[in-house]
Amino acid sequence: MKKEYQILTRAEHEAASVIKQFCQANGQILLPIVEMIESASQVVNSVVHEVGLQMIQLLLVLSAEQIAGPRTQGKASGDIRWYGTQSGRIGLADRKVEVKRPRLRHKTEGEVKVPAYEALRKDVGVGQHMLAALMRGVSTREYGEVLPEMAASVGISKSAVSRQAIEASAEKLKELQERRWDGTEILILYIDGQRFGPHHIISAVGVDIEGKKHILGIEAGATENAGAVKRLLTRLREQGLPTDRKYLFVIDGAKALRAAIDEVFGTEQPVQRCRNHKMRNVLEELPDEQKGQTLNLMRAAWKVTTAEEGEKRIEQLARFLERDHESAARSLREGMAEMFTLQRLHIPKSLHPCLGTTNIIESPQSGVQARTGNVTRWRDADMVQRWVASAWLVTETNFRRIIGYRDLWSLAAILGRETKIQKNVCKSEKVA
Repeated sequence: MKKEYQILTRAEHEAASVIKQFCQANGQILLPIVEMIESASQVVNSVVHEVGLQMIQLLLVLSAEQIAGPRTQGKASGDIRWYGTQSGRIGLADRKVEVKRPRLRHKTEGEVKVPAYEALRKDVGVGQHMLAALMRGVSTREYGEVLPEMAASVGISKSAVSRQAIEASAEKLKELQERRWDGTEILILYIDGQRFGPHHIISAVGVDIEGKKHILGIEAGATENAGAVKRLLTRLREQGLPTDRKYLFVIDGAKALRAAIDEVFGTEQPVQRCRNHKMRNVLEELPDEQKGQTLNLMRAAWKVTTAEEGEKRIEQLARFLERDHESAARSLREGMAEMFTLQRLHIPKSLHPCLGTTNIIESPQSGVQARTGNVTRWRDADMVQRWVASAWLVTETNFRRIIGYRDLWSLAAILGRETKIQKNVCKSEKVA
């Protein structure tokens, strides 16, 4: 039986931390929105996914404060007083969301309703657009289009909303650019590009020796732009990422990207080409009837134990394809050696699923895309970087360790890093 609604118990994990901080620091700005929600005939459609539970909770607290005043420690005063919280549900179109609603009580007349909670519980509608505009960093232009008649009535000018959003996102970009990596033992760097309207952003995600992922940095430009890639890697160096040691770079295969790695980190850095990118590139050059067999043969080649055997199989496939599909064979051979870096370094197979492709960075990129999806006009590269940096920092809060992280000590040893295990072995040898 199909449920009429869905209980979103993990909505809080999707909340944007930049928005939460902004709301906490600028709560008074949102008071007019509380008044609007209490009186509007329509409130929210599908706001939870867009703004997160934290925003709704803050609105409820602000609404309660208008009735009872701010919550204070010590002896209660006034006729209406705070009385803890209680679980509740808010109807949002075809869903219901669990919230903690503030409880208020009159000292003689009993329970007092929180207006915003009552409005959100009964109505569905307009809040989606206004809250998304404030919470998702939508441009002033779209804010005016969505709510042209509301700016004056709620007491917030369009310029003020835009200014606050820019300041909040600029702080997040600064936070990302000023992170230090001196004390983090990064082993793997994933680099990939993403498009936002007419703009491109290159992102770098690192994995440390414990398998934890970190957003290292972003830069305006495409992976085919050697200057942009070099700026990104140079900034990472300036942020304390050492260039005198080896890393495993996992990239999409852009020549400019490989050239920048050689220039900034040295020509001895091992690079693994993304196998998914290679599959897509080759299959695009083939007719449908050839795709299935070619895909199976490529996957079989990547599962072999040695790089030599894998390259031999790929070459055999390329010779077969070049009879009728020369472009596919040429694409297959391009960068062949870097397709088998994992085998050449004898990296444990438990790590191959995560190290053989750029999925580790592509997956969170979809989260970044979702969190910036309401923007309809990217004004310039600075705006893109601000919003993308904010979205990446939010997405990072949901990062988990990579599959096979317990075997990363082996990769560390292959890259010449001294691990805790190696130190213990050295100490035991000295004792013996």
